[in-house]
Amino acid sequence: MRSIGNIIIGFAVPFLACGSKVDIPSPAVPSEVRIMKIDPEKELQTIDGFGASDAWRCQMVGKYWPEEKKNRIADLLFSKETDGEGNPKGIGLSIWRFYLGAGSMEQGADSDISDEWRRGECFQSPDGTYNWDKQEGQRWFLQAARQRGVEKYLAFTISPPVHMTINGKAFSPQKQRMNIKDGMMPSYADFLVDCIENLQEKEGITFNYLSPVNEPQWDWMAGSNGKANQEGTPATNRELFELTTLLSERLKKRGLVTTVALGEAGAINYLYGIVNNEMRDNQIEEFWSPASNLSIASLPNVEKVITGHSYFSVWPVSSQVDHRQKLDTQVKKYPGLKYWQTEYCILEQPGENEIPGGTGNQRDLGMKTALFVARIIHNDLVVANASSWQWWTALTRANYKDGLIYLDDGASNGGLSPGYCKQDGFVRDSKLLWALGNFSFFIRPGMRRIHVDGQSNLQASTDVMISAYKEPLTRKLVVVAINASNTERKYKLELRGKLKNGKLTPYVTSENANLQKGENVNSDEIILAPKSVVTLTGEIE
Repeated sequence: MRSIGNIIIGFAVPFLACGSKVDIPSPAVPSEVRIMKIDPEKELQTIDGFGASDAWRCQMVGKYWPEEKKNRIADLLFSKETDGEGNPKGIGLSIWRFYLGAGSMEQGADSDISDEWRRGECFQSPDGTYNWDKQEGQRWFLQAARQRGVEKYLAFTISPPVHMTINGKAFSPQKQRMNIKDGMMPSYADFLVDCIENLQEKEGITFNYLSPVNEPQWDWMAGSNGKANQEGTPATNRELFELTTLLSERLKKRGLVTTVALGEAGAINYLYGIVNNEMRDNQIEEFWSPASNLSIASLPNVEKVITGHSYFSVWPVSSQVDHRQKLDTQVKKYPGLKYWQTEYCILEQPGENEIPGGTGNQRDLGMKTALFVARIIHNDLVVANASSWQWWTALTRANYKDGLIYLDDGASNGGLSPGYCKQDGFVRDSKLLWALGNFSFFIRPGMRRIHVDGQSNLQASTDVMISAYKEPLTRKLVVVAINASNTERKYKLELRGKLKNGKLTPYVTSENANLQKGENVNSDEIILAPKSVVTLTGEIE
């Protein structure tokens, strides 16, 4: 095992991580010792968990791939275990998002969704009967998550079943309004609750949450060729209110503990402001103001949360901070309301200086992309006060920055042909996976974020970002520090209270370390390597 000194301030050597080209860093520049001032008694939001989605890709991998490789993937995503040297075996996700498909897979090419890997099976047949053997690959990962101790499960949907839609497709023929036949909304609610109830019975898993819409602000229509990229439907706020009301009634009647988590806004400005007067925006006020005729605040089986996606709000960095400040201001108008960031992968175009390729296109398994996303996680948690942070798809076979784990044939960097990696392939972890693990492995559901003094959100975003958390019962302390700069930074911890033994244990993600445990360090001798994410753990006496 390498010591923390070797991990952080050892000599720079050429190193290939996950196939990425790595630049040899400049020698560290000595820096002044900074103060990391943390107040455990000043508690902020309670963390509900960190998650990712099984959407589409897990149906193929879980159904067809060799058991050994599937279990390797599951360990990387869900394991809370460590190896003999104390290094985490995986990132210990605490939330797993299970996709309830709409039936485009059964339609095949007639679905008019070009990519087979973006079609979904449906548990319900057009005659209303159910086949609970469907979604075999996704159910494999559901069980893998359960076996590895994942705490929470969220079922989500993108489109009503195709036999309920206006055009018989899992994408929309019209802008703005939901793609569902007149009078079918109650049947759609019945379908979703039937799925929750029967999956819980047959799989032995309690679904904590149900998300009944996805990015209702987008139109989800076919292109000029009549083909669509994926399943999806728009919806107005009133349609979301109607569906949530129906779900609330049915969940309560059946005695289920599942709560509806509403929102999944395609961009967070749709949550806090009026964007285009299409009745699909200003959702915090629309759904949570007591004065609104669409308020869901008094409904049973509804989670007191608004959910949104961080797309199109992260670049430039000044806008990233500004969007989240505005969101937090609006959320705080309604006491007890939480915010969850429930979907993100890179769609922006910040340029080559920020991420390889300059856009979401072109996979990158190295630290540049990991640091770009780590900044977003930090600002969602610290500026927007998110109680949960969830990535889009756990797996990808594409040459795109949309996965935590990457699949390929060993001869290319990804592909989209129907047979590409369908039966087998190579598994690639990423620095992004491990950087998310700097949060997800250590910050468990129920932990509280605590105050870190003296940080400017904007300035920290290009230098060192620090957030801190505690476990109320055990008094465990977790500090996540992201050094986005090119310079080594030195810190001294000033804790209100006493740190047991005066020691912290570091876990480092960098170009040459994947959440690697280092030797214990003194709380006044913390060193953060350039371009690294470091989690420090200790115990408050």
